[in-house]
Amino acid sequence: MPQLGVEVLTMKVLLVWLGIVVVVVSSKASEAVEHRYVNASDLNLLEAHEAGRGAYTLMVGLTLIQTAAAQGAVCLDGSLPGYHLHRGYGSGANSWIVNLEGGGWCNDVRTCIYRKKTRRGSSAFMEKEIPFTGILSNKAEQNPDFFNWNRVKIRYCDGASFAGDGEHKAARLQFRGQRIWMAAMEDLMSKGMRFARQALLSGCSAGGLATIIHCDEFRGLFPRSTKVKCLSDAGLFLDATDVSGGHTLRDFFSGVVGLQGVQKNLPRTCTNHLDPTSCFFPQNLIAGIRTPLFILNTAYDSWQIQSSLAPTTADPGGNWHDCRKNYYRCSGSQIQFLQGFRNEMLNSMKGFSRSNQNGMFINSCFAHCQSERQDTWFADNSPVIREKAIALAVGDWFFNRAVVKDIDCAYPCDNTCHNLIFR
Repeated sequence: MPQLGVEVLTMKVLLVWLGIVVVVVSSKASEAVEHRYVNASDLNLLEAHEAGRGAYTLMVGLTLIQTAAAQGAVCLDGSLPGYHLHRGYGSGANSWIVNLEGGGWCNDVRTCIYRKKTRRGSSAFMEKEIPFTGILSNKAEQNPDFFNWNRVKIRYCDGASFAGDGEHKAARLQFRGQRIWMAAMEDLMSKGMRFARQALLSGCSAGGLATIIHCDEFRGLFPRSTKVKCLSDAGLFLDATDVSGGHTLRDFFSGVVGLQGVQKNLPRTCTNHLDPTSCFFPQNLIAGIRTPLFILNTAYDSWQIQSSLAPTTADPGGNWHDCRKNYYRCSGSQIQFLQGFRNEMLNSMKGFSRSNQNGMFINSCFAHCQSERQDTWFADNSPVIREKAIALAVGDWFFNRAVVKDIDCAYPCDNTCHNLIFR
């Protein structure tokens, strides 16, 4: 694909924060695609709330769960877990969105020790307030269906998608993700969530995986009269073969599951016939989930390309170095490999998609996480499939306005993507 002509480009630096440099490249030509230029070392930051602070962005303070310690529900370093809550009002006063933060995993003692000294493993390092954008925005023009709901982001400080339960005494590591999940739910129920008339559990990346794992548990918190659904954004991690013929992500997930005692907290509909590591892969879970679930994912997920399909460990010769960072630099055979990944993703959802209660939005972009970033959730130039933005597709599905099974045509047909390019 040719580069866009310099004469039609306008460039605007939107954000320089915590090491991320985000440059939106737009064009006067209608066929232009937006790009984000990101430092390659900052890939995990894409999973979080660094979606951008604007002059009028809502900032929401951190609440620590004071009752959590008595339940053993603590972060990796033993500190209290927490969440950010912004109250709903009007027609949304008894509606709740609970968003599970993402941010990778740790699969061995060394990486978990490192993690416990960051905001991903300790509330001591968490920001005291964070911006609420995208699906968490309080503005109708940015979040048309959920702007006045009670909106919560639960901070991620365990390293196993809120699913572990164990410890490593010698390293002073607490793997208590499942207990954090339960303590947060208990605290929110006491603050009014038990009266919810409708509730949506959501999350991006590692939080998207956590949403799938906990979806039916979330449904079980409420009476049958409450409408409860789940939205997983960029959480469809595939048990895929990497460019060397190996299984990089399976090997990694095996470490997460084994180290953190995840097995006992995985859905038994899966573990009664598959091994625990297989049951940490969403493709083996989604067909068995009883609660309505929406899968939002890019067909060429940037995180999976970088960390699962073509990581440096699987590419010692560097053949994928350029393609991994910039899809413009992929050869024909490399694009063909990525098309195979897209096909594998679509095949993994065939059983899931047969149920009309489920929804999907699979766009052919090179990106990761789209529900929490304002520019991809709902904006003048946000990604669309058949002229419908992600926020509208999710709203149509949640409120039963339409059956939503949106699958984009294969790359390079979509000119509305906000693609990521890594420096």
